[in-house]
Amino acid sequence: MTIPSRRQVGLAQLSLVGTAPPDLVAIAAEAGFDFIGARVRPVTATERAYDLQPGSPMLKETLARMRDTGVAVKDIEFLLLDGSDQREAWLRMMEAGQALGAGSLTVAGADPDTARLGDTLARMTADGRGFGIVPTLEPISYQAVHSIPAAVDLARAAGCKVVVDALHFNRFGGTFEQLAAGADLVPLLQLCDGPTQRPASREDLVTESRSERGVPGEGGFDLAALVAAFPATTPVSVETPSDRRVAQLGGPGWARTLRAAADAVLAAAENLQKAGAKWKARRRNLPPASTFR
Repeated sequence: MTIPSRRQVGLAQLSLVGTAPPDLVAIAAEAGFDFIGARVRPVTATERAYDLQPGSPMLKETLARMRDTGVAVKDIEFLLLDGSDQREAWLRMMEAGQALGAGSLTVAGADPDTARLGDTLARMTADGRGFGIVPTLEPISYQAVHSIPAAVDLARAAGCKVVVDALHFNRFGGTFEQLAAGADLVPLLQLCDGPTQRPASREDLVTESRSERGVPGEGGFDLAALVAAFPATTPVSVETPSDRRVAQLGGPGWARTLRAAADAVLAAAENLQKAGAKWKARRRNLPPASTFR
């Protein structure tokens, strides 16, 4: 049974990366998700490409499924900013995102030249205004931008946003103090789980990130505390790829598993927030410290 929540809960494309967006909408709806993230540009050469450009048959079918189910597309992905001129690519992505009704485009920073990367983000942000699309910079443990402070600094300067992924937050050793300093920039959290031990090599980090993450609540991450660190209205997107589990359960079964797991995490986070609110209220009602002397 789905636990009522004020937060919207989405299913990220990476959770079922081989599922075309129209089918992902249908699967997400059946599992009780509110939105999906859509990959309008493949990340790797082996990844299936989905044509969601204006006028394409797949866009038409996706929009029809969205109307039928009420499932929205909140974010599109993914562009790795490597220092090359990628403006044509992001403009095409923004065209697709606007057609889908998305509000953000997820990017990562691979460019080691921080000044150049900042200029790229600023240009993207300016271009995005015409499409209603805001770039969201995701700090990734094995890319050049691999910390919350670095992402926040770049985003504030460029006028864009930051997306926080539970896996990378744990892999690069993010802190809740860092989150608090940039919480106003975060429109979306991405949920997954994993062992507390960080993989030993970059190759293993990439494999874990793209192919084998843990079901929320089944690993060593403190996901309830992560979710509770943000306002109760901040949406969460379950980004949990697992080639092994998808093969076992199928797409619909995997989506149902992830939705149930997300509900449990959200319930635990809500309890934490309620406990924190009670503690703050008790502090406000305490007599001044001088009365104890």
